Order: sequence, then structure tokens, then C-alpha cells
Amino acid sequence: MDYLEFFPLRTAVHYFLHFIFPVVIAYVFFRKDWRKAYLIMLGTMLVDADHLLSTPIFAPERLSINFHLFHTYWAMGIYVLLLFFKGVPRIIGVGLLFHMLTDWIDFQLIM
Repeated sequence: MDYLEFFPLRTAVHYFLHFIFPVVIAYVFFRKDWRKAYLIMLGTMLVDADHLLSTPIFAPERLSINFHLFHTYWAMGIYVLLLFFKGVPRIIGVGLLFHMLTDWIDFQLIM
């Protein structure tokens, strides 16, 4: 399958993982307040603001991991530390780490 034929499927998977699958994560891990957890995880999409510092802003063949400031291994280390707190910081950590996983999966789909 050629890259251009695959692009719509890759895009669908990417946005499914960014916007739909976090509902499952929120419900499974934060059942009591799953709606709040889901909204917080959606808020973690703001981590993509670091793309605005890149040229070009969007490059579909580029791996975001360790390229953009908030997608670096150092930043991910901080996101892991958030898991050790309770409440909102933990939800943010889960959302940010899942975002990184989603970006990595997205890149793997074109390999």
C-alpha cells in the first residue's frame, strides 16, 4: 500500500487514539469521575502547542517523540512522575503519556 493510500486510515487511527480511546481509559481507571478525567485528558492535547515552534509546523513523516520540546524524553520523565500523585496530576500524567504513545504509534504506521 502506498503512503498516500494509507494516509486516511493512519489519520483515522491517530484521531481515534487521541479523542475516542481516552474515554475508555478514563472509564476504566477513573470510573468515579470518568467524565472529568476524559475532559482533563482532552486538555492534555495542548501539549501539541510545541509544534508551533517547528518548521514546518506539521510534517506527517516526522516522529514527534524527542523532536518537539514537550515530546522529549525529559518531558516524558516528568509525565511519569505525575503518576505518583493522586487526583488531577495523575490524570494529566496518564493523558500526556498516552498522547506520546499515540504519536509513536502514528509514526510506526508509516514505517
